[in-house]
Amino acid sequence: MKKFKIQNSKFKIVVFLSLCCTVALLLYCSSSLAELTINANHDHITIDFFYHGSTVSVSGISNQDVDLIVKITSPEGHQVMKEKGKAAGFLWMNVGTLNLEHVPNFYALHSTKKIEDILNKDEMEKYVIGYPALEKHVGMSPVANESDKTKWFEEFVKFKEDSKLYAMSSGKISFSHEGGKRKYYILTQWPYQAPPGEYLVTVYSVKDKHIIEKAETRVVVEQVGIIKMLSGMAANNGAMYGIISIIIALGAGFGVGMVFRKGGGAH
Repeated sequence: MKKFKIQNSKFKIVVFLSLCCTVALLLYCSSSLAELTINANHDHITIDFFYHGSTVSVSGISNQDVDLIVKITSPEGHQVMKEKGKAAGFLWMNVGTLNLEHVPNFYALHSTKKIEDILNKDEMEKYVIGYPALEKHVGMSPVANESDKTKWFEEFVKFKEDSKLYAMSSGKISFSHEGGKRKYYILTQWPYQAPPGEYLVTVYSVKDKHIIEKAETRVVVEQVGIIKMLSGMAANNGAMYGIISIIIALGAGFGVGMVFRKGGGAH
């Protein structure tokens, strides 16, 4: 009986030590694999009277043998496209309205290589990476068929790119090595057209055309000073905003008139 108890105790000790070793091994493996980090420099952008865009750099640490994708997006929402056409055969005007759902107002994508070369289609659609995946994700109405949706989505993307609100690039992420770790870095231009709000910045680690890890941070764009005051007034007190706008316009006109007078006037 005593021998049995001793053997049973030894068995419990062996099991306990085995569990401890397993947990330690798992923790070590996860810590060695989970090396992806992200940091957005200038993550709080303030819009003041002299604001005309900014820059945001995204950097961090990644594993050695992976590709990276950096995605910056605004929250998804509802947007409208106006379809232009000829009315009565000669007048150009709005002839239709397209409603888009689940679409970000801002969408920027930067990768070490072309997206289609490093990521498979299923992963693109799962994480909404790339214009084809975004098109499939977005709802659009009214459209007659998928080809009609593709045509109008391409027009929507062109409009957003012209407005500097959509952008894609590859090969612009740089790397350096320090202390045995690989560091990545990319500097992006932040357009003044991007409205105030909170933007999500995500870096994806890609290997064998699959995403194996991701890290996230945020960029906040906020109005301050007189711009914030005027914006709030326009939303909450339209009459007062209109009066102030007229006064500012009259003051600007008066100032220009004084300059021309001092300069001898126009000929």
